[in-house]
Amino acid sequence: MICTKESPLNKQIDVLGTETNYTNKEPLESQFVDIKEEPNVNNFDKNKESGDILSSSWRRYFVNPKQHSQFDKSFIHSGAHNGETKYQYNHYDETFSLNSDLMIHSRTHTGENIYQCKQCDRAFSANKRLISHMRTHFRDKTYPCSHCDQVFLDNSDLKKHLKGHSGEKYFKCNQCDKTFSFNKSLINHMRTHTGEKPFQCSECEKAFTCKDNLTCHMRTHTLEKPHQCNFCVKKFTKSSNLKSHLRTHTGEKPYPCNQCDKAFSTNSQLKTHLKKHTGDRPYQCSLCDKTFMSNAHLKSHLRTHTGEKYPCNLCDKAFSKNSYLKDHLKTHSGETPYLCRQCGKNFLQNDNLKKHLRTHTGEKPYQCDYCSKAFSDSGNLKIHLRIHTGEKPYKCSQCGKAFSQNSELKGHMRTHTGEKPYLCSQCGKAFTTSSKLKYHLRRHLGEKPYQCIHCEKAFTQNSDLKIHLRTHTGEKPYPCSQCDMSFSRTHHLKTHISTHSAVKPHQCSMCDKNFSKKSGILSHMKTHYGENISMQQL
Repeated sequence: MICTKESPLNKQIDVLGTETNYTNKEPLESQFVDIKEEPNVNNFDKNKESGDILSSSWRRYFVNPKQHSQFDKSFIHSGAHNGETKYQYNHYDETFSLNSDLMIHSRTHTGENIYQCKQCDRAFSANKRLISHMRTHFRDKTYPCSHCDQVFLDNSDLKKHLKGHSGEKYFKCNQCDKTFSFNKSLINHMRTHTGEKPFQCSECEKAFTCKDNLTCHMRTHTLEKPHQCNFCVKKFTKSSNLKSHLRTHTGEKPYPCNQCDKAFSTNSQLKTHLKKHTGDRPYQCSLCDKTFMSNAHLKSHLRTHTGEKYPCNLCDKAFSKNSYLKDHLKTHSGETPYLCRQCGKNFLQNDNLKKHLRTHTGEKPYQCDYCSKAFSDSGNLKIHLRIHTGEKPYKCSQCGKAFSQNSELKGHMRTHTGEKPYLCSQCGKAFTTSSKLKYHLRRHLGEKPYQCIHCEKAFTQNSDLKIHLRTHTGEKPYPCSQCDMSFSRTHHLKTHISTHSAVKPHQCSMCDKNFSKKSGILSHMKTHYGENISMQQL
């Protein structure tokens, strides 16, 4: 097909509508430098948003603006058909993928302002700057949007824009059932069907369906985070991410579940939650039989097979999730952005703040299905459930002993290594776990926070209070498998079992008698030494 587009080479029409003669006597071709590379004319595409001709394989460059005040579009237009030459700007190294971008940029060198205001004598290098300036003359004749900060010079443009706020969706995709408020949104969506990604990152190989996504992506290279939270120090690359984050401060949850009474701060969280009701787990691991509700969970799981981790560049630690690494980096920077407004405590993670807030509200949303106990943290419920199921997934490699919690295994391993890293500052005593040191320090301080509701006794540990309460309730949860007897404490049961096995580990040093209990040998030793002997002397 023959192109019918006119290209008057001998003259140019300027933006202001006046005709000017092409007076430069030097041939136009001499203002371009040939780039010796075969152009791919099949890769041309029409940018639907700007109207400029794009090429994924080569770019056009402007003539020397000092020689030619106006860009000869006809020369470039013919190049789109014959594909013979690529052109580079002689005097400057900067390059552009769009003709319009290059034209505007060239005017920064020439000082040329071709867009003139008809109301005053000011002129501008770009049309959008002229439009912005025109609003200063027509303040009373502009059409501002009542829902956002956009202003329009034409009432019809405002009406089109308002359709987006009204929720009406006039633009329908002919490939699927999706509808959109704006034609631009439909155009961007259509590229998900065609696979077209015309907006390519100049720093890496990534490409995008729309310009906004490219702009946001570029910030991952520049580290620019223009959207800052007013409540904390966090910054974001996208305004939508800031909007979602603000809900962690306000507590707003605009996405309710129609299956239960739960609500969520983001639509993606709601979608993930709904899969719990439907049982939909579409993401399956190719290395094992596990399935997941989201692709992110699958990716995280795959690292358990590959062993891939995110390393910290400040220490030798590595993490299976990028989010864990981000939280860890805050321990180096000292950043604790999540503040409790009730007591002033700061937290590294928003989840930790949420858990902490329940200590103020008393909320315990995680209930055990086996008993009446409830917990403020889902992790604590998970650990508690192992009491009912008997699950002990953490096994000692030295002796085979198993534990329900990883922290218990770590503490136990120190009984093999002899390591006692937790030292008491009052007496020098050392302990295998921080919790044991914590309970020990209460003895120095005289602190007994766990009080019995039946009597005046108080205890340093909650476990001691639980054992004591059995003296009031008569509960004996540890039965003997050999007889009908039951006991309130495990060590009482162990001592009793030795009477069945005929094992008598306590031998008298004065005669040949053996005893199964320490209390038994104590009574016997008094026959040798009298009443003054104590357990400590044995």
